[in-house]
Amino acid sequence: MGGVRALGALLVLAGLAALGWYGWEMWGTTYVAQQKHGDVVDALERDWEAGRRVASVDGEEAGAVVRIPRFGDDYAVPVLEGVGDDVLATGYGHFPEAVGPGERGNYAIAAHRVTHGEPLRDMPELQPGDEVVVDTASTRYTYRLTSGGDDLVVGMEDYWVVDEVPDNPVEGGVEPAQRPGQRLLTLTTCASVFETTERMVAFGVLVDSRPREAATAASAPAGPGSDRR
Repeated sequence: MGGVRALGALLVLAGLAALGWYGWEMWGTTYVAQQKHGDVVDALERDWEAGRRVASVDGEEAGAVVRIPRFGDDYAVPVLEGVGDDVLATGYGHFPEAVGPGERGNYAIAAHRVTHGEPLRDMPELQPGDEVVVDTASTRYTYRLTSGGDDLVVGMEDYWVVDEVPDNPVEGGVEPAQRPGQRLLTLTTCASVFETTERMVAFGVLVDSRPREAATAASAPAGPGSDRR
């Protein structure tokens, strides 16, 4: 009888440990990562003011901030170089083979949909025409989505989505206009909240670029007594 009770106690402890791990992965990592997002964005903006173009974050480089108006006015997530686990635990990852913000080619970035801040949890809500704003030290780039957040789901091995001009091998499939020399954006994240076998992908095209300070001032709320319209 004593052995049965001991086994039962061990099973209960194992269950509690599993629940604790699940809770940490689902909510704990997200809370910590969201706090870090804000810290990294603040550090990056301070470095920009000091004349530095990038900030070092635990040995990784952050050089841009993504803002998506559909996700709220306070949505601001840093972009780091690479797409490794450490990078994606801190914000967006920039595919190494992709061009930089605003450049000719495909600015391809990835982020988690669940855990670690879940920057793209609401990816399916994105619609064609939505804006994705990318701030760098000197420039604010505005991309307009040409496809919705859940219009395209591909396998993890479908790397054509980060090509210079993504060309869907499926006839009639979702893809950007097939014209060289465009300045494109690709957003990628896990297609399922609980699995990582497929990716959800959205494409966009650059529609505006302007000095970041001027763009920030133009979007700031008017002060008391202001007659800004």
